[in-house]
Amino acid sequence: MKKILIVEDEFMLQMMIEKMIQKMGHEVVAMVKSGSAAVVKVRETNPDIILMDIKIIGDYDGIETVQKIREFSDVPVLYLTGNTSSETIDRAKQTEPMFVVSKPFEYTDLKTVIDQAVESTAT
Repeated sequence: MKKILIVEDEFMLQMMIEKMIQKMGHEVVAMVKSGSAAVVKVRETNPDIILMDIKIIGDYDGIETVQKIREFSDVPVLYLTGNTSSETIDRAKQTEPMFVVSKPFEYTDLKTVIDQAVESTAT
């Protein structure tokens, strides 16, 4: 079982993702809506994986949030985004995410990338 942090500012999507993660047998350690809250929760909970929406509320977006997290952690990040423009994807790639998942996504899509992230981080 892995500890997963969800960073998503849409409540209904947060709830849906949480249920998916629990169905996979993993623990959701926290769900936050902003980049600043995400940075705090990464420090507090030390998650194994972060599911990061790119467009979130607050002072900085998901990509900028991951840049801040990278200053102290190399936790695997899976971006969730509805914006698949080449500019956004290029920015995201600079933070070395494990995956970028396009919204909308299905349970099997999320399970596949989480399973791959778990497998690649297994020791």
